[in-house]
Amino acid sequence: MFEDVSVRRIGAHEAMSCVEALADVLIDCVEGGASVSFMLPLSREKAVAFWRGVGEAVVRAERALLVAEDREGRILGTVQLIMAQPDNQPHRADIAKMLVHRMGRRRGIAQQLMTAVEETAREEGKSVLVLDTVTGGDAERLYARAGWQRVGVVPKYALMPDGAFCSTTFYYKHV
Repeated sequence: MFEDVSVRRIGAHEAMSCVEALADVLIDCVEGGASVSFMLPLSREKAVAFWRGVGEAVVRAERALLVAEDREGRILGTVQLIMAQPDNQPHRADIAKMLVHRMGRRRGIAQQLMTAVEETAREEGKSVLVLDTVTGGDAERLYARAGWQRVGVVPKYALMPDGAFCSTTFYYKHV
C-alpha cells in the first residue's frame, strides 16, 4: 500500500471544486494510452466538462465519487460508483472510471480505491457490482486478485485513445 495516500468519498458540496484536478488525472491517463471513453488529443475543456457532469450526478446522488489523495491533497486517482440504475435493478451498481495518474501507479492506489468503492457500494445497499476493462490490461490482474468474476470478452468493443480497436472484458462481484 502507498502509505502517503488516503482514499475518501467526495461529498456533493465538494464535487465541483475537484473538477480541475480530476481533469488532470483523466488527461494523464488518456495520454498514457488508457481506453476510458476518450480519444487523443483530449482537450482540457472536454475533460472539465466530463467531470462537471460527474459532479452534477454526485449532487443528484446518482453517483458516488471517490478520490485518492497524497499528503498535500493532490488527487492521484479516482473511481466512481454509478448508483442510478433501472427500477428492476436497485441492488446493482457499476464501477466506472478507475483512474490512477501515471506518477501514482504501482503503489497500491488502485487496490485502495477498489476496496473503498466496494465498501461504498455496501453502504449504499448495492450488492451486485459490474465493471469492464481493456482485455489484457493491468487492471485485469487487480480485479482477479480482488475476487471479481470474469464474465467474458467482447472483441473490438471500444477504441484505444490512438484509434486502434481493443477488446473489453466484463466482470461482476457480489458484495
